[in-house]
Amino acid sequence: MARPLRIAFPGAFYHVMSRGNEQKDIFKSRRDREKFLEYLESSTERYGAAIHAYCLMRNHYHLLLETPAGNLSQIMRHINGAYTTYFNIKRKRSGHLFQGRYKAILVEADEYLAELSRYIHLNPVKVGIFERPEQYQWSSYQDFTGQKKPPAWLRTDFILGCFAKKEADARKKYKGFVEDMIGKDYENPLSKIFGGSILGSIDFVDEISTTHIQEKKDANIPALKHFTCKPSLEVISTEVAKVFHDNEKQARQVSMYLCHKYSGKNLQEIGAHFKVRDTAISEASRRLARKLEKDEDLKKRIEKIKANIK
Repeated sequence: MARPLRIAFPGAFYHVMSRGNEQKDIFKSRRDREKFLEYLESSTERYGAAIHAYCLMRNHYHLLLETPAGNLSQIMRHINGAYTTYFNIKRKRSGHLFQGRYKAILVEADEYLAELSRYIHLNPVKVGIFERPEQYQWSSYQDFTGQKKPPAWLRTDFILGCFAKKEADARKKYKGFVEDMIGKDYENPLSKIFGGSILGSIDFVDEISTTHIQEKKDANIPALKHFTCKPSLEVISTEVAKVFHDNEKQARQVSMYLCHKYSGKNLQEIGAHFKVRDTAISEASRRLARKLEKDEDLKKRIEKIKANIK
């Protein structure tokens, strides 16, 4: 089985999801869920994990997890391994409980952690278990809204701090933030993942690629193809010109955006190619990314280019 790309370093944040083998239930009783939470607690005590949010569904779970020591694999071996042992002994069974390897998405915390926590806390509502997230006992939502006192091992302060300085105000605003999406169709934040491994801005992806991925050589990690064999600046610009031949100004903006996102070159190199400062490349990319959120025609044209340069 091809290995997933694991990007680990001190202070990294992850969205972690693990599903039952053959999609079977991993939680069959109240005690199962309580035991799993005990292993979350012991992961913070033994390995320094910081748990920011969680939701335990019947056949899978979601975590927002921080690794101050950069030891994601150690933490997850403890959580999944210890729980599997407990589950197997209790039910006199053997073998795998979880389906393959857990999925861990590296997250740009300041940009996406609050949005991901909302997605996690709305999981029971989305699948129709309850109409409101506070009705579900086995997530951290009640801890965020003040319905119950958070356990010492759960870190609600980081996410709540994004909403207000005073705790009461932060809880109220967070509650409104989550409830605002009840009954609405909204884009899954995990649909924005780059390379199957990273959720973040263009600058964040560039930084991670340069700092933590450049030296990885294992060909048995398919996700690495997103960070290697990059198209050249010239190839990208040529492909853009074919699609935007009727608008030279827009072609230049799109070229900057795609070069920034897919060429693998740093800002200085891209800036030199377009004869602008490196900060102009970052700003042009951000502007176009915002425009893409509203302009479907532009999005379709860029998708056509992406298909030719990847």
